[in-house]
Amino acid sequence: MTDFVVRRLLVDMEAPIERNWCAGDAFRTAFFDALSMSFPVGEQFFIDAVRGGFKALPAEQQERFKAEVQGFVGQEATHRRLHALYNAQLEKRGLVNAWESRSRSRLQLMEGIDFRHWLGITAATEHFTAIFADWMLRNPDLLGERDLRLKTLWLWHSAEESEHKCTAFDLYRALGGNEPWRATWFRRITVSFLVDAMRQTLDNLYRDGNLFKWRTWTGAASFLFGKQGLVRQTFAPWRAYLRSDFHPDQQDSGASQRWLLENQHRYTPVSA
Repeated sequence: MTDFVVRRLLVDMEAPIERNWCAGDAFRTAFFDALSMSFPVGEQFFIDAVRGGFKALPAEQQERFKAEVQGFVGQEATHRRLHALYNAQLEKRGLVNAWESRSRSRLQLMEGIDFRHWLGITAATEHFTAIFADWMLRNPDLLGERDLRLKTLWLWHSAEESEHKCTAFDLYRALGGNEPWRATWFRRITVSFLVDAMRQTLDNLYRDGNLFKWRTWTGAASFLFGKQGLVRQTFAPWRAYLRSDFHPDQQDSGASQRWLLENQHRYTPVSA
């Protein structure tokens, strides 16, 4: 198992966030802001799932996962805190986080359900974030230079997501989670995640006054389907999760390791 370093990112997330901060592109800005809105509730669910799964393990297996679970929780808690500060600035800008309220309503339905289902959902979502993170680290120019603080935040978050992408998956397997349910949760999460992301992105565009501008949608087409396009470059790793022999460590983590090594001045390790 892996020991993860918990890092304190050296950025000021209490400063205002300007409109179209992401390279001046309205769609990219609205999309990244939408993702941030999902994180505080989502990260807390991942923490609860991994903690619950760890406690459900037989005592003889807990030592194997103990350090990794502690590191996972520490990293996700740090992400949750910084994105809560990020989202507070978005609220001041006039955006409304409807994704969070929808997520809270759904999560109420999880009370009392076997923690293997919690971990199946977490593993599926962590795969989404891991492939998005790797794509982001390989295309950092898409974040532009208008807000270096947010660029750093997204790349640091991406690096750590790639780093702990196996934790929930391995706990799911250790608890006897089966393949049919793993694939089922991935398909369900794919639909709900994409629908929620698009709904929040559209709402952000509307509130920022960019929804009906032609430039917004030409930018969206390039961002999603262009040479560096998100959909174009992540479809193959997305599909890989449905293979019966899949494991997250089959996905290359080199971009994450390089960013963390080359940007040590941007964070302070607080524990291992």
